[in-house]
Amino acid sequence: MTVKSIEFMEVGPRDGLQNEKTLISTQDKLELVRRAIDAGARRIEVTSFVNPRRVPQMADAAEVCAGLPEVEGVLYTGLVMNAKGGERAIATGRIHELGAVCVASDRFAIANQGQTSLESVDAAKGLIAMAQDAGLRGQATIGAAFGCPFEGEIAEEHVVEMARKLAEANPVEIALADTIGVADPAHVSRLVRAVSEAIGSTPVRVHFHNTRGTGIANVWAAVEAGARVVDAALGGLGGCPFAPGAAGNVASEDVVYMLHRAGVATGMDLGKLVEANQWLATVMERTLPSMVARAPAFPKPVETAEA
Repeated sequence: MTVKSIEFMEVGPRDGLQNEKTLISTQDKLELVRRAIDAGARRIEVTSFVNPRRVPQMADAAEVCAGLPEVEGVLYTGLVMNAKGGERAIATGRIHELGAVCVASDRFAIANQGQTSLESVDAAKGLIAMAQDAGLRGQATIGAAFGCPFEGEIAEEHVVEMARKLAEANPVEIALADTIGVADPAHVSRLVRAVSEAIGSTPVRVHFHNTRGTGIANVWAAVEAGARVVDAALGGLGGCPFAPGAAGNVASEDVVYMLHRAGVATGMDLGKLVEANQWLATVMERTLPSMVARAPAFPKPVETAEA
């Protein structure tokens, strides 16, 4: 690994919680944001502005935004699917970045957004422009970039062409999302390199789910292939209401442990992430999927001898 640092995006408050059946209080969501900041996160996906009937967990998006702490250098992202969601996010006055989503297959795009794949690209470009017109940052994620729950394999050339079209809108980055956790490191390496080549100076972000246990290996392959931003969720929570079988995101603690051991800086404090995991486990009333938080600290802290 020759990469010395990556930018870390904490997505726990949105993608980590959106599929949970038990509604999490607004105050607990804000405490999760505060703990992420304390652990070093400087980009946090805090909520999504979607139809609350379809995603009840995100019904308090405005209330979450109203309570966000003002911390210099911290950027808050709101996920938006359409212009109405974009308007709601901008109206809060607390969101710095709109995150648009397009989907690499028609069937999943229709289930997720009521659009075909190419229509979702055009919609994402419109949302990026909306963000820029409002003086905000705009970025886009290509969902199901490595495989679709309905159509199966996705042609890499199609994803590359989607990224090329998105780059025309000058987003701050383009993300490749393994929404259902089917990617493998070789596929990740090929696609990250191909997309990076197609979109030039626009950074590639990656978003992996650990459904089949390959998530952490895929992070490694992506970073090695040139991805500059990595998403992860505290505790490894997550899932998509519209993607059958999708499991949790790669865990923030696991990603940070792996990259730090390899000499790749993330700006995150692993010890504080583990503490936040223990707090979140009490909120969720269960042990969270993260592996590192369940393992003994390594290397062990040096004990100070008593005088």
